[in-house]
Amino acid sequence: MMMTARRLAASAALAFGLLAASACAPSPRAVAAAEADLHADTAIAASVDSAARTESNRARDVWRHPRETLGFLGVEPDDTLVEIWPGGGWYTEILAPLVREQGLYYAAGNGGVLGGARALQAKDSATYGAIRYAAFPAGIAEATEPKVPDGSADVVLTFRNVHNWIMPERPFADEAFRQMFAMLKPGGTLGVVEHRLPESADPAREKSSGYIKVSTVRRLAEAAGFRLVASSEINANPADTKDHPNGVWSLPPSLRGKEVGRERFIAIGESDRMTLRFVKPAR
Repeated sequence: MMMTARRLAASAALAFGLLAASACAPSPRAVAAAEADLHADTAIAASVDSAARTESNRARDVWRHPRETLGFLGVEPDDTLVEIWPGGGWYTEILAPLVREQGLYYAAGNGGVLGGARALQAKDSATYGAIRYAAFPAGIAEATEPKVPDGSADVVLTFRNVHNWIMPERPFADEAFRQMFAMLKPGGTLGVVEHRLPESADPAREKSSGYIKVSTVRRLAEAAGFRLVASSEINANPADTKDHPNGVWSLPPSLRGKEVGRERFIAIGESDRMTLRFVKPAR
């Protein structure tokens, strides 16, 4: 869809504010606060603040910053929106109601990664009954749903999934990005949030730690045809040293080490994450 006047105005205001502040090098926290103020009165805020959300999910907003993240990525209530591998449904709980009246929400995946969305739909059909399901990646034997139609989506979002496409013995990240590119309209947005590995780290750690380099995500996206248009520190966590015995799964919410180092990992919080906005060029 075409960018709305509100989205243009909001983007321009944020860009001007950050440019004006650049001389004094605003901190990531200040940038996040500015973005929070910018999007405070939107439909996104209403969906995030909905009393229908589960308390356990709301408790993780402090680490996942859904209002700021979705505002930064330019999500609108009338979007045709695809969430890739929604898993337990943490973002489904926000996104499906957000676009229910004016847009369309696809949960895209195969097998268990659609379980959370299906559970929400079964529990509350009034709120989640309009969810559509699509295969992702499409074209594999276990896929039971049709793919998202090519050129139909305004926004595609994937949260903490790229490592799952890189780590297998037979990685499929290249194909994943190609399929996301295909489903978007020209001018559409791809939003990626992913655990962030330092650029100086051994690349082999991408196969085992759950952390991925920004340069790797950019390479995959750009090879598929995307162009990076913005990045944000909304989901940064400087306390995350990224050198944990069980990789990113040492941290909440996984806490894979059980009681070993539990208090330290809880104090760190969830992982340091990149937040990237790509666009499918209009031509």
